[in-house]
Amino acid sequence: MSGRLLFVTLLALAAAVYPTRGETRSGSASGDGAAVPTASATTPRNVVTAARHQQKVGRFFIEFRSRYALSYGHTFVIFGRMGKTGNIIDREVAGLHPASNSVIPYILGHYIPVPAETGESDGDLDDRYRSASWHVTLNEPEYRQVVAYIRKLQATSRFWQATVSNCNAFVGKIARSMGYKTPGIWLRPQQYVVKLREMNGGPNAVGYTGPPG
Repeated sequence: MSGRLLFVTLLALAAAVYPTRGETRSGSASGDGAAVPTASATTPRNVVTAARHQQKVGRFFIEFRSRYALSYGHTFVIFGRMGKTGNIIDREVAGLHPASNSVIPYILGHYIPVPAETGESDGDLDDRYRSASWHVTLNEPEYRQVVAYIRKLQATSRFWQATVSNCNAFVGKIARSMGYKTPGIWLRPQQYVVKLREMNGGPNAVGYTGPPG
């Protein structure tokens, strides 16, 4: 066999054994030519189905809320996903408050900035302590935009100070990012949420107002 014939034969065998770029040897191809993965020992069969299901099911919401406390209260937001009947499937809290359960940082924070946290605080999800709320329903693009802003705000909010960088100011930044008008930050939390609802939601806004705290 000549050298040239041997080279051609080896080249043909290589093409038969190794797939060319763009082909797949596992799974099958969809109608548009894209590869469709098949189930394996390391890939659960319901991964793709679950992802598509999550994209289709549920609505989204954000709730501006205040709660009672031993002091004058606290303002924060709850956001998450609802089912078709309006039941809450999952939810998360964002709010600015001193990074301690001790009363000392809270007192000092009326004079100087103190380290802050931006997540859930004790009593936020207990409806017994809710003093006011305004519930807003969002579509998915709106929700994703709001959550992205909240994440950014949480990452940059390092301190709490009662007269400048308080819980009302934190929630107000979220509301303004959504295009809402906001009241002054020196109101009591219950008054702040009620005023926020009145300024933007009108008389028929979905909300709650409890007795004065």
